[in-house]
Amino acid sequence: MDQPEAGKAVASRLIRLIAEKGVGVLEQQREMLSSHLMGDLCLTYYRDPKTDCVGMELAPAARKKDVVEKERCQLEPLVQAKLVGDIYPTGFSQGRTMRNSETVDQMRYAGQREEDGVIITELRNGRGVRYIHRVSRRAGSPCVEVVTEVVNGSQETITLEMLSSFTLGGLTPFAPGDAEETLLLHRLVSSWSAEGRMKTQTREELGLEPSWACSSANSIRWHQTGSMPVREYFPIAALEDTAAGVTWAVELTHGSSWQLEAYRRDSGLSLSGGLADRECGHWMKRLYAGESFTAPRAVLTACAGGANEAMQRLVENMRPAVEAQLPPSERDMPVIFNEFCTTWGNPCQERVEQLAAGLARHGARYFVIDAGWYADPVKGWGSNLGEWIPNEGQFPRGIKAAADAIRAQGMIPGLWFELEMCGESAVTFGWLDQLLQRDGLPVTNGCRRFWDMNNPEVVSYLEKRVIGLLKENGFGYIKIDYNETIGIGCENPDSLGEGLRRQIEGTQRFFREIRRQIPDIVIENCASGGHRLVPSFLEITSMSSFSDAHECPEIPVIAANLHRAVLPRQSQIWAVLHPEQTLQRVHYQMASTFLGRCCLSGGVDRLSEEQWAAVEQGIALYHRAAPVIDKGFSRRGGDEPRSYRHLKGWQYVARTGFEGEAALVVLHSFAGAPETVSVPLQGNMKIEELYAREGIAAKVENGSLTVSGLKDFDGVAVYLT
Repeated sequence: MDQPEAGKAVASRLIRLIAEKGVGVLEQQREMLSSHLMGDLCLTYYRDPKTDCVGMELAPAARKKDVVEKERCQLEPLVQAKLVGDIYPTGFSQGRTMRNSETVDQMRYAGQREEDGVIITELRNGRGVRYIHRVSRRAGSPCVEVVTEVVNGSQETITLEMLSSFTLGGLTPFAPGDAEETLLLHRLVSSWSAEGRMKTQTREELGLEPSWACSSANSIRWHQTGSMPVREYFPIAALEDTAAGVTWAVELTHGSSWQLEAYRRDSGLSLSGGLADRECGHWMKRLYAGESFTAPRAVLTACAGGANEAMQRLVENMRPAVEAQLPPSERDMPVIFNEFCTTWGNPCQERVEQLAAGLARHGARYFVIDAGWYADPVKGWGSNLGEWIPNEGQFPRGIKAAADAIRAQGMIPGLWFELEMCGESAVTFGWLDQLLQRDGLPVTNGCRRFWDMNNPEVVSYLEKRVIGLLKENGFGYIKIDYNETIGIGCENPDSLGEGLRRQIEGTQRFFREIRRQIPDIVIENCASGGHRLVPSFLEITSMSSFSDAHECPEIPVIAANLHRAVLPRQSQIWAVLHPEQTLQRVHYQMASTFLGRCCLSGGVDRLSEEQWAAVEQGIALYHRAAPVIDKGFSRRGGDEPRSYRHLKGWQYVARTGFEGEAALVVLHSFAGAPETVSVPLQGNMKIEELYAREGIAAKVENGSLTVSGLKDFDGVAVYLT
C-alpha cells in the first residue's frame, strides 16, 4: 500500500472509532417525507428511518433541480431544544452551544399534516413531551414563517433552557462536500447612530470548517441581551453560496433577548435561532403537566441572488401586517415635522403656534411635540418621566391649546412619550411595587427605572396618563421613545430572561391598546433612534425612527443600510434645516429623506425664501416618488465606507418600482468624491425630474445614469420613468 492510501486507511479507522464512541458523525440514511411549493420556495422534509430524525430543506423552487446528495452530512433536526436534566451535547461544545443535546436525540417523528396551508410536523419523546413545528406563508410573501411549540404531555414538570424558533441544516445543498471557499455569512451590525452596517465573513474566517474527523462542534453564537433588540446586531442573517448563486436569509421577530447561531460539525452548515438561551440570555421556562410554550416567530427565505436581495425579501414579509394597521392619514406617506431639533427639549405654546403657522403652507401633515412638554420647572425634563403632566409655564392655556393650534393649521398634532420608564425626578420613581425588580431591588439604569408592563395597576395608570391625555386633548399621533435597556432581565418565577420576555409582551400589548382606543392614531416606534427595528414592533406601528443621527453626514449611509431591515415607508429620516446652511447642505439633507420618510426639523421658521424653495422642490418630488419609495426593490453601489464619521467617496441607492414603471436614484457624495459618476439602470429609462443644487447635471446614456458636477457632500435625487 502506498503512503497516501495508507493515510486514508488510518483516517478511516479513526473516523469509525470516534463514531462508535458517540463523538464523530455517523452517515445517516434519509428519505423524503414530503415536499411543498410555497410561493417561489420549495420546502422539503426528510426523515431518517433508522433514528426517526426529521429535517427540513429550503430552496428556491427554480433551483430545486440543482440540489445534490451531500456526503458526510447528518440530517439537521427540525427542532433544537434543551431540557434541564438532559445530557449536554458532546464535541467539546458545552459553553459554546446547547444544540444537539440528549433532548434532541430523544425526539421521534410522530406525524405530519397540512391544515389551511400550514404544514404541521409533530415530534415526541418517550416521556410524552411533544414538539409541534408549524410552517406557513402570508399571502403574496416571498418568505415562510416558522413557529415551534412545546407541549408538556408528561406527568412531570419540565424546564426548558433552550428552544429554537427555527433551524436549517445541510447548507449548502448545492454542493456535495463542505463547499470550501464559497460560503459567506452576512450580518447587520448596529450601534447608536450607526445602524445596519453589513458585516460579511467567509465560513473559513469564522472557523466553521469541519475537522478532519468531524468530531468537534464548531459554533458561533451572536446575540443581544436586553430590551433593545437592535443594539449590537439586527436579528437577521444571510448565508450566501457564491458558487450556486443562492442565498438563505433568516430573521427573528421578537423584541427581547435573542440569539442566532451558525453551527458546523460535518459537511453541512446549520443556521438556527430563537430566544437567547440560558447561557446567552439567562432564559429558562418551566412547564407543568399539560402546559405549553410557543417560541417567537421566525421568518425564512431563499433566493437566486445575494444578501441584498434575500434581506429585502424578509422586509417584504412585513408588508401585509403593516398595511393592515395603517391609519388613513398614512396611506400617501405624508411629511412629518418634529420640533425636537428646533427647541431641543423646550417646547412651548408660543413656539408651537409660530412654527405651525409657518409650516402650514409647506406640505407637512404631522406636527410632533417632542420631549420636554412635561418638564419640571426646577428639575427640567430629562429625569421627569412617568407623571406626564404638561408644564403650565410652557403651556399656560393647557396642552390642548397647542394641539388645537396645530389642527387649526390643517395638521395632525403629535406628542412624545417614554411611557415604559420612570425618571428619578418623578414621584413614580419610588412606586417600587409597580416597577421591575432584580435581586429584590428596582432595576435602575442611570436616572431611569422600568414600569412592570404586566401589572394591572401600571396599565390602568398609563391608560389614564397616556391614552387619556391623547384622547382628551385631540392628539392624533404618538411618538413612543425608549432610551434604556433592562439588560439580562427581571424577576420571574422561571428566570430573568423569561421575565424580560413577558415584559416586552406587556409593552406590545399596550401599543395595541392605544390603537384599539384611538383607531386612527399614528404610532411612531423609537428607541434611542433605531434600537427596536424588529418585526414585532414594526408590524404594530406606523413608522419608526431610523436613527438618532439627527444632523450627521452619515444619515444617507444609515438610511440606505435600513433598506435591508425596514420597509422604507416606515423609516423616518431626519432633515434638520437651519438658516445658516448652504443650499448644498439643504439638498444633501433633503435628498437623504428620499430613502424613507421625510421628517423636517430645525429652524424652519427662519429659512430664507431660497432655502424654502429648495425644500419645497424636494417635498414635491418626494410626493411624486412616494409610490416607488413605498413599493420597490433597492440596489446599492458606489464606495462602501470604512468610517461612518469620516466618509469618503460616494454612494447611490437605485430603487425600481415593482412594476418597473418608475425608478428613483438617490446619490450622495462624500470627501474626495469623483466629479462624475455613473449608476447602472434597469430597463429603458428617461429622466423626469432632477433634484440637485445648481451646477449638477444628469443624463441617461448606454443604460446608465451619469451625474456630473459633483463636489464633496452633495445630495442628488433623480426620478425616472
